[in-house]
Amino acid sequence: MPPLPRFHRARLARPLAALLLLGGLAGCASLDRDANAEAIAAPAGLKRMLIRTDPFWLTTFARLSDPARPVTVYIEGDGLAWQSRSEPSRDPTPAEAQGLALAAADPGANVVYLARPCQFTARARNPSCTPAYWTGRRFAPEVIGSIGQALDQIAAQAPGQKLHLVGYSGGGAVAVLAAARRQDVASLRTVAGNLDPAEVSRLHQVSPLDGSLDPLAAAGAVARIPQLHFNSATDRVIPPAIAERFVAATGPACARAVTVPGPSHDRGWTERWRGLLATEPVCR
Repeated sequence: MPPLPRFHRARLARPLAALLLLGGLAGCASLDRDANAEAIAAPAGLKRMLIRTDPFWLTTFARLSDPARPVTVYIEGDGLAWQSRSEPSRDPTPAEAQGLALAAADPGANVVYLARPCQFTARARNPSCTPAYWTGRRFAPEVIGSIGQALDQIAAQAPGQKLHLVGYSGGGAVAVLAAARRQDVASLRTVAGNLDPAEVSRLHQVSPLDGSLDPLAAAGAVARIPQLHFNSATDRVIPPAIAERFVAATGPACARAVTVPGPSHDRGWTERWRGLLATEPVCR
């Protein structure tokens, strides 16, 4: 199936250990993050492309093989947002791309990984990228609008089919906020999702996000979408109470929080993902 004209093959850009802060710090700055992403994506048949939106170019890795079936879209976490508690990163591209690893573990016919604005994309293509978009404004209206435009283009690859959204960490907030604006979302899953940023900021004793939309405030708008929110009791970044607060705000008819034994915030999810995918979100 040929890509839409606005999908473009991306040219690779070559480009501490740090505290996990709101899912934004992980891995080592010396890692070649592009090469690591290719190593994750290639065995799963996920091909790198760019999607043009306003105001960002977004990087994707996609396997679209059957336009008669729904598309599952994975939205990445916040990536390498901070170098320290006070110094933003120069490049938010995730060191280990947990969202991409989840996408690569999905055997579905139509799987798309969607990086967040300014991740994996050369700054020359994205003059709008400033640290605000991976710190305080990571869930800003223009970010969610950009993700929505990307989802429109992805949905056009399978006309008339529904989207299944999966968000990892901060990508969970983005998935909720994007789903709240759409009518074509069949299900919503989050993995260690930051579904209540204000409460997460309070727990970590850091300043609340300034300029971002609040996924908890969108709970009512997604209340009729079947959803599962996976969390871990050993996650020190996003504890299970965050998913439970979101489900309480959404109502239990279609949303469920599921505590999975074993994983931390950024370890152990990929190995369990195929099994977790076997549980379908349903409305009761």
